[in-house]
Amino acid sequence: MFPMKYPVPQSDPPKSPRETLPTMYDLKSENPEEPGLPDEFHDWQAQLLSLTFCPPDYPVEEVFCASDMNLYYDVRHALWYKRPDWFGVVGVPRLYDQVDMRLSYVVWQEGVDPFVVVELLSPGTEKEDLGEFEPETLAPESTEREANGQAIEPHAKDKPPRKWEVYEQVLRIPYYIVFSRYTNQLRVFKLEGARYQELELPEPRVWMRELELGLGLWQGEFQGVERFWLRWYDAEGNWILTEAEQERQRAEEAESRAEEAETRLESLLQRLRESGIDPDTFLEGQ
Repeated sequence: MFPMKYPVPQSDPPKSPRETLPTMYDLKSENPEEPGLPDEFHDWQAQLLSLTFCPPDYPVEEVFCASDMNLYYDVRHALWYKRPDWFGVVGVPRLYDQVDMRLSYVVWQEGVDPFVVVELLSPGTEKEDLGEFEPETLAPESTEREANGQAIEPHAKDKPPRKWEVYEQVLRIPYYIVFSRYTNQLRVFKLEGARYQELELPEPRVWMRELELGLGLWQGEFQGVERFWLRWYDAEGNWILTEAEQERQRAEEAESRAEEAETRLESLLQRLRESGIDPDTFLEGQ
């Protein structure tokens, strides 16, 4: 799997993780045989999330989001990964090393964990997405952490932790969002201390003050399909528009301004006629 043996022995002075640990170029980026590959809704919903994920305090070149991408989270088990339906990261270069599009997201190389993860429920993944598994498989209440912040694996060495445990206990992702397109139910889990706590939502939306951005259910048409979609909104409660929507809005505003100008001109011409002035003759004289 790896083109060279990892981990690389350290030297004096020590080498950086880029030189001693596996990078995205060393780790597989896809597995066609893996069950639960995205359906049409998963693709389109992820697109809408990415197109509207615009945290105002971060320039676009410091925001990264991805869907159905391998997320490698444990340097001691470098081949273990999860594949979120969508996740967003802030404070990292948009491009890997500011040069290349990512093949996967490798946390020990990036140095920044995702801030928010969205899972779109499907019958085959619902129980794991919601952390509904036997109590004896859960990790201890307090997870010991190494000096570099990496959680020490509480499971048997040959058994990766569940998705919920990775998000909650290993990566400690602040917000975990779960959405069912079958019931249009939005559930939001926020990291409080060592555990996720489900938030009570008076309405199907949540404000993330750390990002100055909110996520909620929007009913509208995207990709020709009218339904409820997850999308981001700003501090004023306005849905963030996609680039295509912005262009359409600008075109509609320009058309509206042209119609208003034409109406004002027609009104002026009418007043001239009522005053006994033939505007056509006047204009011809000019």
